[in-house]
Amino acid sequence: MASNYNPTNDQLQRGFRVFYAARRTIQRYAQGGNLLIIITVLAMVVANIPAINPYYFDFWTKEVHLQIGDFNLFSHNGEPINLLQFINDALMAIFFFTIGLEIKREVLVGELSSFRQALLPIIAACGGMIVPVIVYSFLSQGTDYTHGSAIPMATDIAFSLGVLSMLGKRVPISLKIFLTTLAVVDDLGGIIVIAVFYTSHINLTLLLIALGIVVVLALGGTMQIQSKAFYFGLGGIVWYLFLNSGIHPTIAGVIVAFCVPAKPVFAPDKYIQMMRNAMKHLRTADDDCSSRTILNKERLNWLKQIESASDKVISPLQDLEDTLHPMVNYFIIPLFAFANAGIFLLDLDPLTAVQGVSLAVIAGLVIGKFVGIFLFSWLTIILRIAPKPAQSNWNMMGAISMLGGIGFTVSLFIATLSFNNADLLNQAKLGIVIGSVVAGLIAFLWLTLALPKAPAEDDPDE
Repeated sequence: MASNYNPTNDQLQRGFRVFYAARRTIQRYAQGGNLLIIITVLAMVVANIPAINPYYFDFWTKEVHLQIGDFNLFSHNGEPINLLQFINDALMAIFFFTIGLEIKREVLVGELSSFRQALLPIIAACGGMIVPVIVYSFLSQGTDYTHGSAIPMATDIAFSLGVLSMLGKRVPISLKIFLTTLAVVDDLGGIIVIAVFYTSHINLTLLLIALGIVVVLALGGTMQIQSKAFYFGLGGIVWYLFLNSGIHPTIAGVIVAFCVPAKPVFAPDKYIQMMRNAMKHLRTADDDCSSRTILNKERLNWLKQIESASDKVISPLQDLEDTLHPMVNYFIIPLFAFANAGIFLLDLDPLTAVQGVSLAVIAGLVIGKFVGIFLFSWLTIILRIAPKPAQSNWNMMGAISMLGGIGFTVSLFIATLSFNNADLLNQAKLGIVIGSVVAGLIAFLWLTLALPKAPAEDDPDE
């Protein structure tokens, strides 16, 4: 029977915006994920070469200073932070800032803007956070590492999409969007966990000052202040106050991101009209500048208007997201991985990998994530709460659920917050690496068998 559904022009435009934004996000993360794999292997190698590893481990303990007189911006309670803390507390705040921008965009115009479209990955993500925590908690009962239960709840979007990218166009775009949206919701869950459970003793005075500045930022966003320096400048102050108030400073990045306006100064129609007007004046100018290298004043003024209008038709949120993603994907996250994934294995008992905190993390990632994502997805679809992704089957859904067990970046981050004990931290890191590799390999082999041999119909060439 022929369908009577005829989408409106607005629906088609919205569908294109969601599809385009999703593809851009997937491409960025997939490319960053491939680099992340190489950097992780490099860190593991360097950390275990006796002639090099002393320099590797000592390097991260160097102090970082950005000092004006007696004031050091990179200090915590009067003490300078070291390079590892700078990466984990300062650079990762930029990473979480981009995550905040991405979440806001997804809510406004992406997959999370449609309740029905977002329902399946949201419910799947909840299962992928709840069940791993239960698995870890069950295996860690009565031990000194119970407070690391949040470690296996994360899904690394870059790594997981990097694995999917190896399978090319055989993967339906609907599955890529499902995994990307799931990972974004997962990141939001991780942010909430960090904010609630990894907060130390609160300095109320500094926190109130920080919240006052956040109110100013929120008012700036409401008033459509377009200056990126406004958000970065005040955001930097909020970061410093959070760092010294007891709230984890990466949360500052997320909060500031939510204040950045998503609406441009000019609507596209107005921009097009201004462009046409400017081009008309350029064509009707008195002199012929086809052979000149220097513009006259009139032409220069019109071209400056075009340049200014071009800046104002892109919202600060989109501009910052596009500008920061290359730095985050190709510098900050690889640097974080290189600094945190280096585990000295030569003095570890091989049984460490299958016992204690390592076993709890591996089981949480490989078993907990798979069971949580797949079970919650199955229930959602069977109960007709939300539809299955287009061109997918249960075999593919199972493989994608297993792929969610690649926890890496945020798992490592939560592990560094969970354990002060170096031995427990190394064992947790080992569990994260092994669990992520096992989940990734199983998912890759499963997808290789489950996916159609021909390119997916809904993933056309660029």
